[in-house]
Amino acid sequence: MATDGARTAEQVLESQPHQIVERDGVRYTLLGTAHVSQASVDAVHDAIHSGRYDAVAVELDEPRLAALTDSGVLAKLDLIQVIRSGRTAMFAANLALSSYQRRLAEQLGVEPGAELKRAVQEARQQALAVHLIDREIGLTFKRASARLGFWGRAKLGGGLLASLLAHEEVGEDQIEKLKQGDMLEASFNEFAEESPAVYETVIAERDRYMAARLREIREDTNHDGAREVLAVVGAGHLQGLARHLREDTGPAEVLRAELETLPPKSNIPWFTLILATFVIGGFAWGFWQGGIDVGSDLLLQWVLATGILGAIGCAIAGGHPLSILVAFLASPITPLHPALASGTLSALTEAWLRKPTYADFMALRDDLQNMRGWWRNRVARVLLNFFLTSLGTAIGVWTGGLRMLGTLL
Repeated sequence: MATDGARTAEQVLESQPHQIVERDGVRYTLLGTAHVSQASVDAVHDAIHSGRYDAVAVELDEPRLAALTDSGVLAKLDLIQVIRSGRTAMFAANLALSSYQRRLAEQLGVEPGAELKRAVQEARQQALAVHLIDREIGLTFKRASARLGFWGRAKLGGGLLASLLAHEEVGEDQIEKLKQGDMLEASFNEFAEESPAVYETVIAERDRYMAARLREIREDTNHDGAREVLAVVGAGHLQGLARHLREDTGPAEVLRAELETLPPKSNIPWFTLILATFVIGGFAWGFWQGGIDVGSDLLLQWVLATGILGAIGCAIAGGHPLSILVAFLASPITPLHPALASGTLSALTEAWLRKPTYADFMALRDDLQNMRGWWRNRVARVLLNFFLTSLGTAIGVWTGGLRMLGTLL
């Protein structure tokens, strides 16, 4: 029952977008919210305090909840381990989302996702079971990236870096999308509009994923056996989520596992293999046809083009002299090896030489808001090192390759 002075569940739903789906003995109330609306925060509070629901599901994953509720969560990260495990881009994606939310909060005066944070806090205070039903943002980013071609991934990575560096006001179109209710769609707005693959992964797949997660909530019952689940999700997910919740068949855990699996990669790294064949073959042809002078010239062109541009990228990022040296030495070699990256080696060196302090992590969100902060903060500088060294090496590969081709022809 609702407490004195609190609105009933019916009264809350009258003024809010919602869908109600009954399946397998469970009644799911999908409450659509806007991620920048105080009215949505109030509606969540009133719905939970209405006394109807046994469990609360929220459009969050563990890292996003931690970012919303624990300001010191970043300080607990081992940055070197993040780089070694190949999660640098995922870490950057979370930082980009955090930076985007910070800009919104300053511009609109409302903390983005405040209604999701309130849902978790209020549910726990009421001793209700809490379920985080959204897919982890890093996994969503990986699946989106895997469905794009080389240039699509390059554009997505460049856009990610640009969003990390951006400090201008958020556009009206993105704010409207937040009012409709999806943080990730607004964050990746440009890419979602231009790429069906990104839209499918960022929006449609997550509707299916959250529906599967909701179907797995069956153990939360009250004393009379009735099951009432309140799902707090962005309004943009209401239609798709309700449809999948009604219509999807088959075991929910199987569908969820499918949507958590990365698309299979080719066992043969074709791009690296073709590049290595061209470069090494070019060296061999130069030495064989032109002798030591031509062969040495081709080798020198490749080393200087990749090494110098990789080192310049590292230097622009404010890298330590030893990090710049590592970038120079690694850049001619790593493009020919599928498991190595000059940006990774340079960033590891930077993180080892200038290990980020607790204060760097705590100041990271503030430092991301201005250009100078990126070079002052050691965590941000390591990320810049990774991206700019990799970018410099990539430019060097094309520059050196074209020069080599010109010499051979």
